[in-house]
Amino acid sequence: MSLLDHDDHSPEAIRARLNEKHSTLFLNEWVYGGIDGVVTTFAIVAGVVGASLSPGIVLILGLANLIGDGFSMAAGCYSSTQADLENYNRLRSREKSHIEHYPEGEKEEVRQIYGAKGFSGNDLETIVDTISKDQDLWIDTMMVGEYGISGPPASPIKAAIHTFWAFVICGSVPLMPFVFGMPMAFESAAIMSGLAFFCIGALKSRWSSKSFWYHGIETAIVGMTAAGMAFAIGYGLKMLGFAA
Repeated sequence: MSLLDHDDHSPEAIRARLNEKHSTLFLNEWVYGGIDGVVTTFAIVAGVVGASLSPGIVLILGLANLIGDGFSMAAGCYSSTQADLENYNRLRSREKSHIEHYPEGEKEEVRQIYGAKGFSGNDLETIVDTISKDQDLWIDTMMVGEYGISGPPASPIKAAIHTFWAFVICGSVPLMPFVFGMPMAFESAAIMSGLAFFCIGALKSRWSSKSFWYHGIETAIVGMTAAGMAFAIGYGLKMLGFAA
């Protein structure tokens, strides 16, 4: 049995888990960027096909969407993550200032935080004294207890890069049948998009208690519903004479 088995609670396994370095997974960026990439690109494909426009239009609009919307999503991800990081640093600086200028008040905050957890008497005072001896630990305690923030957000640049590539890689799936001139390109794009949605959803199940079938089917239904709406709009515009 591996020492990093999280079901193993031997002293050695616990020590190994606590010393294990945890890397940022960027799961949110890949799931969100991947789903949005497939949805928006296949929505364009469905809308253009619904309007009976040429495959060339599908490729032009689809590729423009991959680059333009991919960059837009990456920029939005960068801005939001940067805002989270700046807020995190602002709150840490404020707590550091409070500890330096109002140490007794900050100790009382720690006392009340752990008092609410059920500690009292000498045990509570021991906790307060121990935490207040280490400024970094003290600040970390206040960040969690007062603001509910356990750590800094991911690197804004890395988050943006992961979002962009998730969008581009997954979003290119609906375009492949048109790029390679496959017969029944739209039908192939629909099947491939459905599979892409399923795979993205199934990936989420690795960090969920629900099965990959549940997440895969759920994500496929949501994504294909959005694409179906785009097809209906394109077809409706064609019927109304707004498309050739």
